[in-house]
Amino acid sequence: MRILAVAVNTFREAVRDRVLYVLLFFAVGTIFASKAIGWITIGEDQKVVADISLAAVSVFGALIAIFIGTNLVHKEIDKRTIYTIVSRPMWRYEFILGKYLGLAGLIGVVTFIMFAVSALYFVLLGGTVTLTFVEAVILIYWQLLLVTAFSVLLSSLTSPILGAIILFSCYVLGHATGILIDLPAHFDDTIWESICHGMYYLFPNLSNFDIRSEAANGVPVSTAYVVWTMLYGTIYTAMLLTFAAMAFERKDL
Repeated sequence: MRILAVAVNTFREAVRDRVLYVLLFFAVGTIFASKAIGWITIGEDQKVVADISLAAVSVFGALIAIFIGTNLVHKEIDKRTIYTIVSRPMWRYEFILGKYLGLAGLIGVVTFIMFAVSALYFVLLGGTVTLTFVEAVILIYWQLLLVTAFSVLLSSLTSPILGAIILFSCYVLGHATGILIDLPAHFDDTIWESICHGMYYLFPNLSNFDIRSEAANGVPVSTAYVVWTMLYGTIYTAMLLTFAAMAFERKDL
């Protein structure tokens, strides 16, 4: 019940954040503007709309998780409400978990809104919402859960601005981890090759969650792949939340 109380309060506070509505407005605008880009192509407009709509769900969902998530703990400290909370009979990990669940709920609502808008727009343009399209949105949400856990961790360690910069950089790197192992030949047997390979296994591979191309082209994706990717994201999320709880436990308040 303590975790649930923190989660509900976090959800209510995040809903009032004006950044949420600004990013949501731009996300919906990008979805509607995708048709203009589709006009450039010949007979591929529906594929372009589907691809851009899913990209908008992913990118703007991540931006919401970054800008709101990295400010979660700092806002409580800045308003000095954290002292009232930690003085109550509550473990600190319960506070962190409640914060995460509240923001995860908000991200879920936002993701569903963007999915509903993009799906409705796609149908109005004559397209069909396939199972792969739905699976793509599910994997995007699972990716956002991982990003949210990372934002909670950084909110316990650093300032909101620095945390947002670090998390956005990690988000970009997570989608480009392939470059860390596809190195030029002159990197062979060097320390930089070991460093890059170590970073490849350290950072979560967010490109695993990206099946936009398959969804746009109507290519089926196996259920086993979707389940494996969700399990992969769940493990990373659990690890990040554990680190966040440990960091907040040691935080001097």
